[in-house]
Amino acid sequence: MKLSDEADNANEVPHGTSRTQAAFPKAARLLKTDEFSSVFRLRPWRRAAHFVVYGRATGNEARLGLVIGKKYAPRAVTRNLVRRIAREAFRVRRAQFEGFDLLLRLHTKFDRKAMPCASSPPLKTLCRTEIEMLLDKAAREVARRRAAPETGAAS
Repeated sequence: MKLSDEADNANEVPHGTSRTQAAFPKAARLLKTDEFSSVFRLRPWRRAAHFVVYGRATGNEARLGLVIGKKYAPRAVTRNLVRRIAREAFRVRRAQFEGFDLLLRLHTKFDRKAMPCASSPPLKTLCRTEIEMLLDKAAREVARRRAAPETGAAS
């Protein structure tokens, strides 16, 4: 019985959050090629030094797609680091993007001289700040687009 008790403790969610709030289910991800294509066809919403964010209104649950190519992040460690940071930043803000699909794309290589290690603390900090800044700007864009139809109907 001791093993099952340890397994139960390993699956616990921190106090104050429910399992659904802490999850990032498949329904919250762009998975298919046509889902990515429908967002890519549109113009980018915002850009940062290394990332671009695209968005599309769907009226459904908020979803995130990530494009982190080998061309710009040759090491798998770096690509996985960027994905983890982006998923966590989106998961925390997911309610702000309700009804929209977002796509985050890495579009520039990281400076290897400044960040020689594939998962160095400066790289983590850079990714986290850029991604959070872009998602904050995207959240403002979502709020603006939600408000636009209401103001258009009033005139």
